Amino acid sequence: MTIPFYQVTAFSRNVFGGNQACVMPMEGWLSDDLLLHIAQENAVAETAYLKRLDQGVYALRWFTPDLEMDLCGHATLACAHVVLNHLAPQLDKVEFDTQSGRLVVTRSAHGLDMALPNRMPASAQLPPALAESLNKPPLEVHLARDFMLVYASQQDVEQFDVDRALFDRTDLGTGGVIVTAPGEDCDFVSRFFTPQATILEDPVTGSAHCTLAPFWGARLGKTVMQARQLSARRGALRCEMKEDHVQVSGQATTYLKGTVHLNQT
Repeated sequence: MTIPFYQVTAFSRNVFGGNQACVMPMEGWLSDDLLLHIAQENAVAETAYLKRLDQGVYALRWFTPDLEMDLCGHATLACAHVVLNHLAPQLDKVEFDTQSGRLVVTRSAHGLDMALPNRMPASAQLPPALAESLNKPPLEVHLARDFMLVYASQQDVEQFDVDRALFDRTDLGTGGVIVTAPGEDCDFVSRFFTPQATILEDPVTGSAHCTLAPFWGARLGKTVMQARQLSARRGALRCEMKEDHVQVSGQATTYLKGTVHLNQT
């Protein structure tokens, strides 16, 4: 069996920046176990599987090397890039049917605009193991799908660290930990960490901005914001609050195109 394969850098024009995603268009779903094994072999933050349903409409599933996710922003951006640049370049819009509903991505002056769910967080308490793992306590704690820790400055986010042994005692299901603060040359900055995951720090996390954008929009009194994720690879995102969703925009570029050969015995 052979499957087309694209490796895309999302939220950056630089193939060595942003966040990597593998995009694999399929004619039919393989078993969940095999989809997970392929994601483990790909060894990037996310592998996205596409199945065409109609012109410009695809079913979409996301797998980390550890589990299937309910939403992944950077891999959605990567899938839209593949569809609109490789599979159906005549289109300006693509729609994805996912566990999080139908997601629409459109070409724009900002690169690609994604319509993602609004996940405004609520105040929360840190689980004890998570609190003990942090090198510095946050000023505020909020929770949506992910815990969001608010700090005073960009420097706090840049210097943030966890004790991995303690951090991994926290079971957050498919969620993670967002660390955020006001930005020095943008509206807000963030980093994203997942306990018990093969990849501890995600380079650029589109889905985290479903929570970050409404929080900072309300805090700053803005509907349009520029954001940066401060991992080693770095990424830039534009966030705009809409009536019923969060629009997250960014650039993407193809790093690799090829074919996966599955020779199962």
